[in-house]
Amino acid sequence: MSRVRRRLVVRGVVQGVGFRPFVYRTAVSLGLAGSVCNRGDAGVEIVVEGDAAVVDAFLDDLRHRPPQLARIETIEVEPLDPTGETGFEIAKSHATRNAGGAIPPDTAICPACVEDVQGSGRYAGYWATSCTDCGPRFTVIEGLPYDRPRTSMRDFPLCSECEAEYTNPLDRRYHAQTTACPACGPRLALDVDPELALERAAAALRAGAVVAVKGLGGTHLACLASSGAACELLRSRLGRSGQPFALMARARDVEAIARVTVEERALLERPERPIVVLRQRAGALPADIAPGLDTVGVMLPYSGLHVLLLDLVGEPLVMTSANLPGRPMLIENAEIASRLRGIADHALVHDRRIVARCDDSVVRRTAGRTAFLRRSRGFTPQGFPIDLGPDPILAVGPETGVTFALYESGTLTLSQHIGSIDNLETYEFLRGAVDHLSRLLGVGAPKTVACDAHPQFLTSRFARELAEATGARVVPVQHHAAHAAATLAEHGIERAVVAVLDGYGYGADGSAWGGEVFACDKAAVARVGSLRPVRLPGGDLATRHPLRVVAGYLAAAGWTKNEMGSMLTAQGGSPAEVEAVTLQLERGLNAPWSTSAGRFLDAVAAWLGVCRERTYEGEPAMRLEAVAREGKVLEIEATFRETEGRREVDLVSVFARLVELAEGGAAAADIAATAQDALARGVACVAIEAARERGIDVVGLSGGVAVNDAIASRFRQSIEEAGLHFVANEWVPCGDGGVSFGQAVFAGRGMRLNA
Repeated sequence: MSRVRRRLVVRGVVQGVGFRPFVYRTAVSLGLAGSVCNRGDAGVEIVVEGDAAVVDAFLDDLRHRPPQLARIETIEVEPLDPTGETGFEIAKSHATRNAGGAIPPDTAICPACVEDVQGSGRYAGYWATSCTDCGPRFTVIEGLPYDRPRTSMRDFPLCSECEAEYTNPLDRRYHAQTTACPACGPRLALDVDPELALERAAAALRAGAVVAVKGLGGTHLACLASSGAACELLRSRLGRSGQPFALMARARDVEAIARVTVEERALLERPERPIVVLRQRAGALPADIAPGLDTVGVMLPYSGLHVLLLDLVGEPLVMTSANLPGRPMLIENAEIASRLRGIADHALVHDRRIVARCDDSVVRRTAGRTAFLRRSRGFTPQGFPIDLGPDPILAVGPETGVTFALYESGTLTLSQHIGSIDNLETYEFLRGAVDHLSRLLGVGAPKTVACDAHPQFLTSRFARELAEATGARVVPVQHHAAHAAATLAEHGIERAVVAVLDGYGYGADGSAWGGEVFACDKAAVARVGSLRPVRLPGGDLATRHPLRVVAGYLAAAGWTKNEMGSMLTAQGGSPAEVEAVTLQLERGLNAPWSTSAGRFLDAVAAWLGVCRERTYEGEPAMRLEAVAREGKVLEIEATFRETEGRREVDLVSVFARLVELAEGGAAAADIAATAQDALARGVACVAIEAARERGIDVVGLSGGVAVNDAIASRFRQSIEEAGLHFVANEWVPCGDGGVSFGQAVFAGRGMRLNA
């Protein structure tokens, strides 16, 4: 037999996922010698010696049968001279700082640990139980290699029993860095009192109280989901008049509150435990859970704390992020107590430090695929393999729904959800998160900083300041071109026509874009279609009060000032506001042009009385989608016109026809369904024509409106009926959370926009 020795460097998600004990057990079972250790770049180094055929079998196991949570991206193999070594060991980690590793994301509590928590052993009833297959990772890691002294668990020295498990390679808690038990681990307290904290919190919830619950990456506000009074109390205290609340429920309780498909059940049960948007069961929940919507976001418990709390309460809970409007999630115990005073009746907190904030991920099934509404806990910070050149890139996103993206050495990593960067606190959260993730990933100072083309965004300012400090170049990227670039990149294609249906983005001509069709050919991006522009009287004010958008459509349809005034007053507009709006339109003052698909849907929602004041991002369109679900599509065909070499979908004529139908007695649900259908078919027609003219066989869809199932499904149907291939965002959010990914691609590939 020929004896060989090999040095292997494995990169990917291979630290904190039980990879070293897997390697140890596999090598020992095959009778191989050598060692395994963590590297400082988040990779794992293995030295293995033995019969050549057995070493090959070992490599085959690595490649094809790794631990459940591991994700191997590359294995470098270097031949060495055999030494005759015997025995296999798990060696001490070393701090090599080569780039290319990956940080493991937080993972939901595994079935074995749930059994421990609900059982009678030493982990019974312990809220922070975890093992190598589950538990927090990203939210506790302070440095690499990923070992306990470089996490916030270093504050909790192991007891003798945990130490025995932690150091036994055959135990499932071997080198599980968050290993803890009631004797040595983090402790819970309710309002600073640790005595029976969970039990008292559950009793308070059952009595109708609001309880702040500190979890893995932040804090939730919880109350009974079945109690209309508790939900109303929470909503009034938070000042969120319409924003839907997410729920947390045990698997056996979900069917009682929502209708769940096979695909949605699989999403709920994924190790990442995202919030999944489901159809509500009629009458199963108080209206205050999701005002005006027929959907509800539901997640399963993803930590021992959640499992125990839900078992004690015995029914689903509201679990909404405990951040004040526009501010980052709260993670410090003192801050939770002080800033939630008057909002939460009690605070259930623990003494494990949260190193990195990480909000819950949100997904839904849309047009036959899974779409991210928010990509964060459980998925962050997974890297995406892509070649964007040799130099580091930072992309900082737009202004709302912000994530940032870091690129180095063939990997593009998307951050956790940051939020809206319109205040100093969130701005500082962004800066700190960039520094933290850059350090963990070993990404050097960026040579390129990509940002939104809007010069007034705080993220654009951050990009300019960082570039000035580091000598990097700044690349402003048009918002919707970034959406298109993200769609191309995640599907590995270079030629496609991409429709981007969105709310707002600063256009290359200075107007407000939001309904665009791009023809993409490698680095060249051409704007070949759009919606017909209409004026938005009051600018940003029109996004909050969509009757103003109605006025823009009526003016574009040729209505006189008096006709518009009478109609808007009848629709609930105050005489003073109607006078101001009509004057703005008449004179073109503070009434920018917009091609926004989102604003069209807002106008229809306002006209129908579905939503006349937007209290959160996307509210009018989301409420319109709920109404449209019960309607049938009426016969309306969008018309088109040519403007400066691009084809425009004339939704002005569609809106005018919808007004006629409403005045003729058509049902609101039918009008809502018709508006969505006309938008989808009209834009699909422009995209199909552009693809055929250029010999392109792929058509994509992106932008915030693409999460609307009816619109995305109708668009997809039109594309596939035309014999073309449909693609859409799946790895990144189709909304603004995916913009930074596209910005990095656009800048790294030297793409150019021809508007």
